[in-house]
Amino acid sequence: MWALPAEGARGEFPELVRALSGEERAGGSPAAVRALLWIRLRLGALLGLDDPRSGVGSRVHTLRERLPADIPPASGPPAPGSLGFQTVYELPDEWAQEIANRTVHAVLHLGWVPVAEGRYRGQMAILVKPNGVTGRAYMAAIRPFRHLIVYPAMLERIERVWNERAL
Repeated sequence: MWALPAEGARGEFPELVRALSGEERAGGSPAAVRALLWIRLRLGALLGLDDPRSGVGSRVHTLRERLPADIPPASGPPAPGSLGFQTVYELPDEWAQEIANRTVHAVLHLGWVPVAEGRYRGQMAILVKPNGVTGRAYMAAIRPFRHLIVYPAMLERIERVWNERAL
């Protein structure tokens, strides 16, 4: 879980969601992150890791089917540039997306939590359930890249996008 470098008023949460979603997620990344994504997509294609039969609705049921009655599920296919993530739900102060393939079933959750009177801050969690030996090996192999390159770049980009929106 991360406390994001994004703070604002109650109604600004949709701006944070836009900063993290779709083409902005992949397109605004540093070259090292884009290179890692390119390698992952090519290896995924070569090894069949991202076969649609291993995704949400095939290998795993979507989390949309398990939401409580007071949370309306999102609908529709993944957005262009979403890297395969599908929105599970979106509320005024929460947003969740999921992805599944041969290696994992993962959820990205974004929340807008109060930090002071009238002030909120973004928090993000990524929850991952590895799929068997392949998933555990995959997660172990990418750990250094996630912690040393991807996560720091992601937080830096979120801060940049958040600060630029006010200009």
